[in-house]
Amino acid sequence: MSHIKPNLEEQLLTHFGFSSFREGQKEIIESVLGGHHTLATLPTGSGKSICYQLPSVINEGLTIVVSPLISLMVDQVKLLKSEGFKRVTALNSLLNFKQKSQIIKNLDQYNLVYCSPEMLQQPAVINRLKHIKVDLFVIDEAHCISQWGHEFRPDYLRLRELIQALEEPTILALSATATPEVQEDIIKSLSVDMKRIIYPMDRINITYNVLHSENQLEKQEQLHTIIKQVDSSTMIYFSSRQMTEQISLQLKQQFPDRQIAYYHGGMDQQDRLLIQQQFMHDQLDIICCTSAFGMGVNKNNIRLVIHYHLPPNLESFIQETGRAGRDGAHCVSALLYSKGDEAIPFQIIESELPEDHEIKQYLSQDRQDTMDFLTETKQRFLEYHSHQLKVNNDISELSIINKLIAFRDKRKKVKIKSVLDMVQWINTEECKRKRLFESYQSNTREAEFECCNSCGFNIYDWELERTHELQSKDNWREILDEMFYRGV
Repeated sequence: MSHIKPNLEEQLLTHFGFSSFREGQKEIIESVLGGHHTLATLPTGSGKSICYQLPSVINEGLTIVVSPLISLMVDQVKLLKSEGFKRVTALNSLLNFKQKSQIIKNLDQYNLVYCSPEMLQQPAVINRLKHIKVDLFVIDEAHCISQWGHEFRPDYLRLRELIQALEEPTILALSATATPEVQEDIIKSLSVDMKRIIYPMDRINITYNVLHSENQLEKQEQLHTIIKQVDSSTMIYFSSRQMTEQISLQLKQQFPDRQIAYYHGGMDQQDRLLIQQQFMHDQLDIICCTSAFGMGVNKNNIRLVIHYHLPPNLESFIQETGRAGRDGAHCVSALLYSKGDEAIPFQIIESELPEDHEIKQYLSQDRQDTMDFLTETKQRFLEYHSHQLKVNNDISELSIINKLIAFRDKRKKVKIKSVLDMVQWINTEECKRKRLFESYQSNTREAEFECCNSCGFNIYDWELERTHELQSKDNWREILDEMFYRGV
């Protein structure tokens, strides 16, 4: 890696059209260009991607970006190509064999390659990368490495072996939601000395408001009142795909003059892309969505983020609310809570972790039959932990089963505590902002606008001037055609 210091402001303007860096970006870029392994945290919406995209065009070698979400890496590649970057690609399970083989063969022709952690375990990928100069190894959403992180992914723990095989390129681990405990776990798992660049996670332009209701009917009435009150770009998060569609239809009927759509992971990929682009280009002003929407969506003028269902943890809540107010103007997070809402995240926890009989069947002769009905998250859990245990050939099958059950129970305990922490935050009468970030930083900055409902804010009194006008709905075909023409 070259250690000649380029003029970073000139490079930023030339390649990305920005005249100045946001808080933290330049410090992180200087660190990795200087060859320092770096663990960095920046709040959601602070432009973390620039921290590796700019080095990728400055460095001579390859930049690999490990990303947990296929939809996110596809979106990033499309965006970069639309801005004129040609030497960028993504390696993931959406590719067929021929496409994958072609990219692997030509890996040395790219500056930047997004890759899923699972793809980086494939021998063909590893062998090709061993013959390429890798300058920067980026781990996005690095909290996935930590067993204490809210989105722990076992495949992230295998990255250390790959980094060693690639002769120790500079590592950049990025997260918007890593507690000090998670930071320690990330560094321990990667087994390297890392420079920490930790910026405050609290966004001073976001106001927090929790609204309690006695039942679901009252909650829907609250939602309708808020939508009527706030005529601006809005995201409404749900835990249920069915509810995104149901509430979207209700809102369309009640507010025929508003442009409303829904988005979830069960939709066709082209439909999802269309909805996302319409929202990005101000042809929609309200989107009802699951957590599948939002990662990497760089839309400046979102003024309101509503959580209709209880988020599974504070980290997810912080990330999702952080999609509002990226222009620095005032925005509001509204969480609608009815007693018993925690049942949904508890059900999701049960669906993500294997039951005792599934663990036993997985290790039995009927493994393939078991794999057919296991969820993807359960499969990942079992594949990683059983492989780690089987490395010791002396261990018995009964011992493996017992250890897998113990691992499962430990992970379930972490997830359940996360839900309970979320409920505790909802019910606190103390300052919501201070309590939300106390696990991440020693001090919380003073809010630039109103703070939270515990400090006197009431969303029903919020007066917001419309910050944009919806564009014509007729040009979405041109936008979509242009994107597909450029391709991934």
